[in-house]
Amino acid sequence: MKWTKERLNNLFLLIGIVAVVVMLFTFEVSFVELWQHICHAGYWLIPIIGIWLVVYAMNALAWRTIVHSPAVGHARVSFLRMLKLTITGYALNYATPVGGLGGEPYRILELSKDIGNRRATSSVILYVMMHFFSHFWLWFLSIFIYLALAHRGLVPLTPMLKILLAITTAVCLLAFYLFMRGYHKGMVFNTIRTLAHIPFLTRWCIRFLRRRGHTLRTIDAEIAALHQHDRRAFYASLLLEFFSRVVQGFEVMFMLLLFDIDFGGGTSGLALTFVVSVLIVAITSLLANILGFLPMQLGVQEGGFVVSIALLGFAPSLGIFVCIICRVREIIWIALGLALMRIGEKHPS
Repeated sequence: MKWTKERLNNLFLLIGIVAVVVMLFTFEVSFVELWQHICHAGYWLIPIIGIWLVVYAMNALAWRTIVHSPAVGHARVSFLRMLKLTITGYALNYATPVGGLGGEPYRILELSKDIGNRRATSSVILYVMMHFFSHFWLWFLSIFIYLALAHRGLVPLTPMLKILLAITTAVCLLAFYLFMRGYHKGMVFNTIRTLAHIPFLTRWCIRFLRRRGHTLRTIDAEIAALHQHDRRAFYASLLLEFFSRVVQGFEVMFMLLLFDIDFGGGTSGLALTFVVSVLIVAITSLLANILGFLPMQLGVQEGGFVVSIALLGFAPSLGIFVCIICRVREIIWIALGLALMRIGEKHPS
């Protein structure tokens, strides 16, 4: 059977639907408890879900900045088209094991209808690199946030935590070096060549390099060109991705306010609440990316929220509430993303 783009699209849709069904039937709380938590959220559920439209819009702008850069071919794709592919791509990433095995191939498949396969592949790889690069900057920033909160006596700073913070700092600095090296020289060809040293991948990698070696080097050249020849687009994309991570803090902040946690209220209290929320997001995303091979990161995201909220000394009931409402928000956006796969779909003539 020949795997056409339309059949692959249908496969991605089927995988997403199955994942949502599995998620609905594997909630660790009863539907009665789930409904109670949703009722507790009340009208706050609207901004909790809505803030992610802002996040996805910033993600789409970051990706569109790369696509429109002359370094990657200066293609023109509408913002709404990019927003649709961003939402559907993340929906598949949430729904499939090893986040990225669903979303990124889907984005390449769909964007290739607009700008061709090579440029689509280059832009998606560049965007994924930028996405993870921004994560490391968030984790690096969270180290200083944690130290500042520890100075105020809001979080503990034990010898073990000092060691963990030092390790995180070292890992972030190493990541900065590796990413910048990848942006200078490209990384696709060398990554495939490195994978060739793994016994069960050797033959496949060698054959792939022989068939696609020239294309891979071209993609690497485009990756390097963005940083070398269009610094404005590079840093604009990075800042958009980074601040999209920061904006996610509003979701947690809204839930903290539901529990009357505002550190005294007023401008300074709300600002501190937001900073604490960003720290919770950073710790949760760190754990989720370490163990991101689980479908919808089942259990990992919850563990991240529990750990971060426990560090801050909040009640366990808050951790449970945050976990459940965030999972509800994910299911809603996954469902919206899967629905968008069938809206305005382009078929090659």
